Amino acid sequence: MEGHTDIFWAMLFGAIGGGYLLYAKQQRNLSALVCGLGLVIFPWFVSGAWLTFIIGAVLTAIPWLLR
Repeated sequence: MEGHTDIFWAMLFGAIGGGYLLYAKQQRNLSALVCGLGLVIFPWFVSGAWLTFIIGAVLTAIPWLLR
């Protein structure tokens, strides 16, 4: 079952990253651009559901904290 949760978190954070990329392009927001790229790319290099969740949650929160 571990593989299923990895795929779920990767798809979820990839979708959030895509949204951040669209937002960054529209608003010219550098932090959203960097975090969006990170959210789209990092699941390729990280294995493990908990590590994927933690890194994804941190990258998702950064643009909100830097507003």
